[in-house]
Amino acid sequence: MNMFDEFLSRAAELRSREQPFATAVVVRCAPPVSGKPGDKAIIEVDGGVWGWIGGGCVQPLVVREALKAIADGKPRLVRVAPSKTAEPEEGTVSYTMTCHSGGALDIYIEPILAMPQILIFGRSAVAKALCSLGKAIGYRVTVFAAGAVAESFPEADIIKQEMNLSGVDIGPETFIVISTQGEQDEEALEQACGTGVPYISFVASTVKSQKLFESLAAKGISRERLTQIRAPAGLRLGGLSAHEIALSILAEIVQVRKTEPAQITTEKNLADDRRQVEVIDPVCGMSVELSKTDYVSEYRGEKYYFCCAGCKQAFDAHPEAYLAAIT
Repeated sequence: MNMFDEFLSRAAELRSREQPFATAVVVRCAPPVSGKPGDKAIIEVDGGVWGWIGGGCVQPLVVREALKAIADGKPRLVRVAPSKTAEPEEGTVSYTMTCHSGGALDIYIEPILAMPQILIFGRSAVAKALCSLGKAIGYRVTVFAAGAVAESFPEADIIKQEMNLSGVDIGPETFIVISTQGEQDEEALEQACGTGVPYISFVASTVKSQKLFESLAAKGISRERLTQIRAPAGLRLGGLSAHEIALSILAEIVQVRKTEPAQITTEKNLADDRRQVEVIDPVCGMSVELSKTDYVSEYRGEKYYFCCAGCKQAFDAHPEAYLAAIT
């Protein structure tokens, strides 16, 4: 298997597992640089890299921008050159090349995201219509309801008889809709509140919703979390039929997906954020995680951290010049 076939194979494997990743391809170079046009790499969400797009300070810059692309879903062109352009073009991110005596690289980064998914609780007419509409625009759909059968939800990817989210892969583009309409309403709401999913909607009247929310609050679910549930579900389009209500819910999901940051907040996320303290490399301006760099210099009692050996060497040779530029 040649390099290109292996690249496609790895990308296909990640897609089959619904794992988000980004591809990076060198599209232009000016020697001396190690990356050449056509060189390519896959960057996974944990920062792992397969392939080659250049060494030195180039790889950590590309990994950083690739992870940003996965987070915001937007492609970008990364330009690494001896000096930054005064006014970068839209869609281009510029960095200073510090690890070589010269040279430049343009690297195109494309995020490949997992399909968004809707978790539907209930087997109501609205649930059935939402399953059909969701699949029609490319969402994965899982239905949770006792008595739900494939004949009623022919488009569903998965049907689960129990209202239990344990073992379900929940990502930043997971949306939960509760359309139980009297069948285990409270159990479904409790399961949904136990996730970090930012979008939860409940197909019910305001009066019914408030009564159930009070009951859940008495069980210990925070009122802050309960106020995040959208009830009644969907945008106010004036529809009354099951399909019209389902359409309004799907429209709301699309609106949230396109306008609000997709991020799940959990205790683990918060703990990880606290551990990942970042500082700025005074040479190239790149953010550096303290726990992941081996390049450190001390000058006049202060420690400075660098993305690579080249930046450290440049700083050690002329520390005052770089410190003057950032003060």
